[in-house]
Amino acid sequence: MEIRAPAIVCASRAHGETAAIARVFTREFGMLAGYVAGGRGRRMRPVLIPGNVVEADLRARSASQLPFLKLELVTSRGPWLTEPLPAAAIGWATTLAASVLPEHNTYPALHDALSGLLEAICNAPSARMWALAMAKYEVLTLRELGFGGGEIPPVAEDWDEILALLDGSGRQLSRRLLADRRTNVMGAREVMMQRLARISGG
Repeated sequence: MEIRAPAIVCASRAHGETAAIARVFTREFGMLAGYVAGGRGRRMRPVLIPGNVVEADLRARSASQLPFLKLELVTSRGPWLTEPLPAAAIGWATTLAASVLPEHNTYPALHDALSGLLEAICNAPSARMWALAMAKYEVLTLRELGFGGGEIPPVAEDWDEILALLDGSGRQLSRRLLADRRTNVMGAREVMMQRLARISGG
């Protein structure tokens, strides 16, 4: 198996002394997981930042083998790691995708939504410009995985209304999609919501 495609880094965890296992989300092939040699080293750590856009090269000799994954950085989200609210939002959006999407199942609409959301988080002048998109991304995730999700209005200008919509989508995620998780996936979302609550209208 050989796959080469643009991808969004969604998660990375240490493997052994120097390597990492990364999960990257592609539009054409869905979520992919692979072994990144030297993933914990000085050169690759900045590449494996969640939210980064990379060129992914995945290769495996057999279906039972953990694929080897080579990544080339295209767009870095590193500059936003020092900004508490954008960092929390990027962390939650990518954690959600990495936690719930099965490997090799394609979700092009969800990939496009995540890509657009990350761009908005990094480039919009205020949280008001991306918070509603976050609620839409969460509801789309529920819908794409067969859990319904309801409707989110295309526009919401009132900040309290946007926060209420986020509260609603968060409850649905917790109750329908993440209820049986052993790890506290929603913890990343709680950090984002706490930081959103501190601002007034973005």
